[in-house]
Amino acid sequence: MDMQTLYLLVPLAPLAGAILAGLFGKQIGRAGAHTVTILGVAIALFASIAIFQDVQAGNTFNGTVYTWMEAGGLKFEVGFMIDKLTVMMMLVVTFVSLMVHIYTIGYMQDDPGYQRFFSYISLFTFSMLMLVMSNNFLQLFFGWEAVGLVSYLLIGFWYTKPTAIYANLKAFLVNRVGDFGFLLGIGLIAAYAGTMNYTEVFEKRMELAALTEVVTGWPLITAICILLFIGAMGKSAQVPLHIWLPDSMEGPTPISALIHAATMVTAGIFMVTRMSPLFELSDTALAFILVIGATTALFMGFLGLIQNDIKRVVAYSTLSQLGYMTVALGVSAYSVAVFHLMTHAFFKALLFLGAGSVIIGCHHNQDIRYMGGLWKRMPITWITSLLGSLALIGFPLLSGFYSKDSIIEAVHFANHSGSLPGWVGSYAYFAVLAGVFVTAFYSFRMYFLVFHGEERYDQNPDAHHDDHAHDDHAHDAHGHNDHGHHDGPHESPWVVWVPLVLLAIPSVAIGYIAIEPMLFGDWFGSAILIDSAKHPAMHDLGEIFHGAGAMALHGLQTAPFWLAMAGVGLSWFFYLKAPHIPAAIKKACAPIYTLLDNKYYFDRFNEVVVMAGSRALGKGLWKAGDQTVIDGLMVNGSARAVGALAMLTRLFQTGQLYLYAFAMIFGVFALLTYVYWVWLRHFV
Repeated sequence: MDMQTLYLLVPLAPLAGAILAGLFGKQIGRAGAHTVTILGVAIALFASIAIFQDVQAGNTFNGTVYTWMEAGGLKFEVGFMIDKLTVMMMLVVTFVSLMVHIYTIGYMQDDPGYQRFFSYISLFTFSMLMLVMSNNFLQLFFGWEAVGLVSYLLIGFWYTKPTAIYANLKAFLVNRVGDFGFLLGIGLIAAYAGTMNYTEVFEKRMELAALTEVVTGWPLITAICILLFIGAMGKSAQVPLHIWLPDSMEGPTPISALIHAATMVTAGIFMVTRMSPLFELSDTALAFILVIGATTALFMGFLGLIQNDIKRVVAYSTLSQLGYMTVALGVSAYSVAVFHLMTHAFFKALLFLGAGSVIIGCHHNQDIRYMGGLWKRMPITWITSLLGSLALIGFPLLSGFYSKDSIIEAVHFANHSGSLPGWVGSYAYFAVLAGVFVTAFYSFRMYFLVFHGEERYDQNPDAHHDDHAHDDHAHDAHGHNDHGHHDGPHESPWVVWVPLVLLAIPSVAIGYIAIEPMLFGDWFGSAILIDSAKHPAMHDLGEIFHGAGAMALHGLQTAPFWLAMAGVGLSWFFYLKAPHIPAAIKKACAPIYTLLDNKYYFDRFNEVVVMAGSRALGKGLWKAGDQTVIDGLMVNGSARAVGALAMLTRLFQTGQLYLYAFAMIFGVFALLTYVYWVWLRHFV
């Protein structure tokens, strides 16, 4: 098999599985549906491993697979760019997706939409692979919109549940806002560069940097980069386009893991990294990215402090970690951003699937206030969730430590090098440093309340009420019959805990293994371009790196480690030793709690201002445009004008010949008079 066939196999194998499960699900049954989709994703994973080995040997590919059409000098193509950045993303997407597919067998075992769900998640995998493998903006946009569409289908998978329908519509509409900016950015590139191929655009980047955007007067490259990043703000859930992500928890837990870990939300981070040759030319765009990322990292972390739904705690941690990745992009540490993307994919998938295992074990209770003591009853879920939580807070030697600490150091060096304007660097450094404490506090608040302390699952006032049911029959929201409720919490079946164990391995080890080649060994090569003279953060970071082991030892002495330990210690004291203190703080700081509980009123602002304004604008356009201009003036007005003209001409249609003869004579007389008058003017 030649390499181009192998490239095609990676996205097409999951697509084939999705088609078979989706169109022929009833014929092949439940076992057939999960078999074909898991096989498709497994083939994609093994093909990605083979491609990774080929790229490691020095072979890359950048070419067209299919030309759709040519119009106005623009080529619309399907093509692949296979380099080390691409294969890293391919391995992450296919591995995490395979774990989610296997996990879904146990999680959705009795759900009536079993085959449909497998079809959707396999289609989601195909869409993300097409996005990361693309070598042109057309295919990038196709994958970009495809992941948005499939996420809409998955978030609203239980389509009889009003909150799920609201959540998927919200996700779809918010992403349209970001995608509008993204499309404008691509349009500017197509208009001024005359091509949609990455390599050709990068070759013309200095020409683009010399141009000015006609309408705004901005440097063209700044306009392009900010518009492209607005698209990333939607997909990667950056403030203020973050509001869809917590509500995406209305979908089944496996898709929460897939969206938050390896697909969709990582698309924006990958895109900006891929476009590094363009972003390096605009300090304004990078400063904008840095401020947005720092704000997201800190303020979305605060929201995790008060969440009681186990999935929403993990969801807000995703928002915060995406902010960290965006901060790394803002200081031109692109390799650090995608390194954190990779490590985060493993431990975040682990945390989500661990949360799903807890939900199964607790008979679909998601409120962490009514859990406790589960470490004895669910030992595998407990130890894997502990490893995931430690990786999330950046505990030395675990994968999250290497990527998160590198981001903090990169911001520190960028701030001290003077490459960042004014207060921006100081604000970003404060945000990522404070975010370490916040992340550790809410992560271990959840961990201690779920796995330690006294058992509280019988205190749940809604213990027998399924808030997530998608119908009124025996199935609950998670696809399981509620057998053995009286038995108390229990460990999940092997198809659920095996993916947890497999995800725990890279969550522990991948950072130690990969940090040196990916960050300091020029592993990405030409896939990432940095102007080290203007943005020296990565160069300075390399100067102090002396190996993964030495970095972990040094990490024990740094501020981020002690801030993380302070967060862990304080959460232990508050929630295991003195639970009355958080209640007292909540009462004393009621206005702040209300602000956080209402998510900074972003949703309220959208309802009152954006949605109400949109409705008012739509009503105005309907009244003034539709009814008055189009219907009233153009349609009905033209009809009335024709009617009036007809009424007038009827006066002359009498049917009497002498009147017609008189009209003809009068007409001839008028014509001769006009001709005679013209002759007199010219010749007399």
